[in-house]
Amino acid sequence: MLLKVEATVGKRAIVLVLDGFGMGAMEDTKIVRPQDRRADTCGSLFAATRGHRLETLERLGLVNAYGKPIPLHEVSPEAIFGKMKLTHFGADTFFGHQEIMGTKPKEPVRQIFEESYESVASHLEKHGYSVKTIRMTHGPVLLVNNRILVGDNLETDPGQAFNITTSFDFTAFEELVRVGELVRAVVTVPRVIAFGGKQVNLQAILSAMEERDTGAVGINAPRAGVYQHDYRVLHMGYGVDASVQAPWIVGEAGMAVCLIGKVADIVENPFGTSLPAVKTEEVMDKVHQALAQMTEGFICANVQETDLAGHAENPELYMKKLELVDASLKELLKKLTDEDLLMVIADHGNDPCIGHAFHTREHVPLLIYKRGARGCALGIRQTLSDVGQTVCDFLGTKRKPENGTSFLGELL
Repeated sequence: MLLKVEATVGKRAIVLVLDGFGMGAMEDTKIVRPQDRRADTCGSLFAATRGHRLETLERLGLVNAYGKPIPLHEVSPEAIFGKMKLTHFGADTFFGHQEIMGTKPKEPVRQIFEESYESVASHLEKHGYSVKTIRMTHGPVLLVNNRILVGDNLETDPGQAFNITTSFDFTAFEELVRVGELVRAVVTVPRVIAFGGKQVNLQAILSAMEERDTGAVGINAPRAGVYQHDYRVLHMGYGVDASVQAPWIVGEAGMAVCLIGKVADIVENPFGTSLPAVKTEEVMDKVHQALAQMTEGFICANVQETDLAGHAENPELYMKKLELVDASLKELLKKLTDEDLLMVIADHGNDPCIGHAFHTREHVPLLIYKRGARGCALGIRQTLSDVGQTVCDFLGTKRKPENGTSFLGELL
C-alpha cells in the first residue's frame, strides 16, 4: 500500500506593497517637498469616502499604525504594527522598492539630457557604437546604431530619467540593455529606463520625438506605440547594486523568489520568477498561486492600481482597489502556516486629495501577520530597508542586505 506523502512547507516571507498608501507627511517635507507638507493618503481616503470598512487591514493593525481614529474601524489588540520612514530622496516607486529590498539610497543628480549627452555619446562610441545627434530647438536626442534612441523621459519630472527606446523588431532586448548599462555608467540621473516593443518601425519612433519648455527632449513613448505589443523594460537606478538586495540573496541561497506586479519590472530577480501584472485582481490571484506552489522562499507583490488611482486624484477608485486587496488578504491569511511571515507595507504616499497628481512623501504602514506571535508595536522604523533585512533574517540567509535593521527579534 502506497502512502501519500505531502511536501513539507517551510518558511515563506510574503511582502505586499500597497503602492502609494501613505500615513502622513514626513517631518522633512516642509523643507524638501513643501507641496507635500499636508499629505495624508490614509486620512484623505476615509474623509473623502463613506461607509467603507477594510476588515482584514483593520485586524492587521490599520488604526494602530495610523495612530488616529478611522471611521468604522477599531484598534486591533492582536496587531503587530509600526510605521516606516523613506530614506530615498523624494517619493518614488522605483527607489522605494530598491530601498525595501535593502539598498542604501544614494542621492542622484537631476539633469536634462542635454547636460550629459556628449559624455554619453563619447562613451558609446568608445565601446564600438555609431552615434548620431538629432537636435531640436531645446536639445538633442542620440540615435545609436541607427535603431536605438537615447533622450529625456517626457513622462516624469524633468531631469528624473533618461529613456533608451527601440523596437524589438530590429533590436534584441540584450543589446538594448547593454546600451542602457553604458549610459547608466556615465550619468547620475535617478533612473535610466531601457524599453521597447514589437510591431513598431524606426520612423514611428522618430516621429514621436518631442520637446518640452523645460528643456527636455525625447521620445513620447505612448505616441511611438512601443507599449502596445510585447513590451519589455528594465529600470536602472543610480547607486543600485542588486546583489545586496533580498531577492538576489534569497535566490542565491537556493530558495524560491517570486516578484509580482510592478516590482517584477523594477527589481532584479536573477534566480527567481518575475510576473508582471497591473490589475489588482490579477496581482492578488498570482500571490495566492505563488503561495500554493512555494514550499520555502520569498514572495513580493506590488498593488499598482492604488497608486494609479492616486495619480487620477480619485479617492473612490482608490478605496475600491483597497477593498479588493482586503477581501483577498482575508483568504490569504487562512492559507498561511505557523512558519509564514506576512508584511503589508507601502513605498510612498499618493494623496488623491492634496491638489496635485504626484507622489507624496509620507510615512508608510508596517502591518505584520505571524500566526502565534503576540501583538506589539514596532515603532517608527528609520528606513524601508528594515523589510528586506527582516526577510533575509527570517529565512536565515548567510548574507544580508547592505541597509536596514531586522525587527524579527521584536515580534518572536
